[in-house]
Amino acid sequence: MFIGLDGGGTSCRARIEDHNGRYLGSGVAGAATTRLGVESSLAAMTKASLAAAQDAGLGPDALASMHAGAGLAGFGRQGIQEQLGAARHPFRSLVFASDAWIACLGAHDGQDGGIVIAGTGSIAFAIVNGREHRIGGYGFPISDEGSGAEIGLHAIRLSLRAHDGRIAHTSLSHDLMSRFSNDPLAVIAWAERASATEFASFAPRVLEHAENGDALAIRIVTNAAGQIGAMVSSLAGLSPRVCLLGGLAAPLRRWLEPRVEQILTAPVHDAVAGALLLARRNAICERARQNAATALLGR
Repeated sequence: MFIGLDGGGTSCRARIEDHNGRYLGSGVAGAATTRLGVESSLAAMTKASLAAAQDAGLGPDALASMHAGAGLAGFGRQGIQEQLGAARHPFRSLVFASDAWIACLGAHDGQDGGIVIAGTGSIAFAIVNGREHRIGGYGFPISDEGSGAEIGLHAIRLSLRAHDGRIAHTSLSHDLMSRFSNDPLAVIAWAERASATEFASFAPRVLEHAENGDALAIRIVTNAAGQIGAMVSSLAGLSPRVCLLGGLAAPLRRWLEPRVEQILTAPVHDAVAGALLLARRNAICERARQNAATALLGR
């Protein structure tokens, strides 16, 4: 059996298939981004996998017979690959990649193409002729332009300005400040320890206010759409196809410029399908290595 895992900044999704590609079960757990630590990431992966096994009517021991492929947010951070490689896991085999890599594999069914992910974070990524192309996605707050985290950050920042009287209050700024009892010190205390996921939790409220015509929300969402559009345009010069993915893909599309909208194509499959493809490819490579070793021993 094969299991694919999409470990993002908000949740971790798992799906199990048999060797014929038949769906068996799926499960969900909390954030699996490596920014929360490798142990936390692996714990979320295991929890989602056990939920998928239960959904498939399998016991927890079944994971030991599964080839797993996992795409993780924050996979490219220094030292993470070494830590993941040394960590114990419950699977027969496990191969890692970035969340962007598996999303790109899934979106284009393993063929050449590019993606722009707009979710908790953001990144533009393409695989063309076996080469990886990356734009942005260096992590919040220094990057991840147009992401949910950046939308939340801008919303908090502008709400504080409105509280000070530097800009006009709107329904959005009143909404956000009321969540902190209109106390800037409470905002500061929260922001000092808030993660990208927690900042991104405000994005749906910002988008809702923008849909209702709030000037401040429209300013934030228009900026986010412009950032995402710039990544789409940049990637279009490198890749034959570009898909827009992520939790914010659908709500942001109506805010994109028409020229950007015309570039985009529909994804073939989701990121979990890409992780399953990664697992299958790794299993084939592992089998080839085993056969080669057996052949050498037989000489």
